[in-house]
This record gives sequence, C-alpha cells and structure tokens, in this order.
Amino acid sequence: MKHFHRGDMIRALAALLLAGGLAIAQAGSKPAAQKPKAQDNQTSQPSNRDLNIRAYIELLRSDVKAQATAIIAEVMQFNDDDAVKFWPIYREFELDLSKLGDERVALIMKYADNYENMTDAAADQLAQAVFKLEQARQDLKMRYYERIKKALTAKDAARFVQVLNQILMLTDLQVASELPVIK
Repeated sequence: MKHFHRGDMIRALAALLLAGGLAIAQAGSKPAAQKPKAQDNQTSQPSNRDLNIRAYIELLRSDVKAQATAIIAEVMQFNDDDAVKFWPIYREFELDLSKLGDERVALIMKYADNYENMTDAAADQLAQAVFKLEQARQDLKMRYYERIKKALTAKDAARFVQVLNQILMLTDLQVASELPVIK
C-alpha cells in the first residue's frame, strides 16, 4: 500500500479548491501558520513548504474562479439588467464559499497530519467536521438560492444551483479520488 505523506497533499488541495473555493481565498491576508504567543522563543514563520502550498493554492483559486465565472455566464445567458442584479450576489457567494474552502483545506491538512497514526478519536473528530462542513455548504447554497430567486426568478436561481452543483460534484469527486482511505 502506498504511504501517504503531507507533501502528497498538493494534488488533493488543488482539487479541493475547485470544490470548496470558487473564489480567491482570503487566506492571503492571514498568516499561513499562527503559533500561540506562549511560544515566543520559537519561530512563527511558515515553512517554505507551507508557503509554496499556499502560493499554489492561491494561483489555482484565481484560475478556478475565472473558469467557474465563465461557465456560469455562458449557461445563465443574462441580459444586462439581470447581470447587474446577479453578479454582485454571486461575488458575495464566492467569498462565503471560499471561507468554507479554507475550512476544508484545514481539515485535509489535519487528516494528513493524523494519517499515519489515525486514532478512533481523531477519525471521529474529522468525520464530524466533514458533516458540519457539508451542511454549511448546503445551507449556503440554499441561502443564495433564495437571494437570487428574489432578485431574478426562481427559474434563474434553480439554473444557477444546477450549474453550481455540477461543478461542485465534479470537483468533490476529484478531491475524494486524491485522498487515500484511512488505514
């Protein structure tokens, strides 16, 4: 069986970005690794590997954002009036979705950290966090469906959710296929 190392996470994180963050992450404005202040004698600087992963994530997110926006624009076929109503809502949605993507990245990193020595407690904690994150994403889609329906029509909102679900399902499959099953 192939051993799983934290360095192997880059492909999984890249796929994750498609599923969890169609927008540029806010992570660029936050420190990559925050150490508790009690550890003053230790460095609080992120490792080169963490910086490289973060840079890769940011690059992929910006590319994914552009691709998702192009797909949505093509499918939605908005006239000028509807576009003025939709795109500001969509930009807010992207920001909220990117926050969930950041949480998912953190979960994958935690999975990677625990993979070699996974305990029942750690596995349960990770599974519960995944369920919570999936529910948060579903709640987010429902909230924005209602906003788009109010601004445009139910048909437009349903079309958006349909396209979004297709994008998310494909990218969720990519993430799942990159992560090894717990030993």
